[in-house]
Amino acid sequence: MTDREVLFEFTVVGEYMRAAAIDVETGIEVVVMGPAAAPREGLERIALRKLEKALEAPDAEPSALPPRKGTIV
Repeated sequence: MTDREVLFEFTVVGEYMRAAAIDVETGIEVVVMGPAAAPREGLERIALRKLEKALEAPDAEPSALPPRKGTIV
């Protein structure tokens, strides 16, 4: 994953923290949940591993994704 740009988003929902990892090139997003008191680094590491697995899937090619909405600026 050293060649890919990944965005991370952390959101606290009640007693839980939602950690999302998004691959910039493909737009593939994965989400993991953990305790809100857990260190972000741990959830980030788990989300990154889950994203790596998702990118290895045969249907993870950018051509298999539906067209994105919005405007790129």
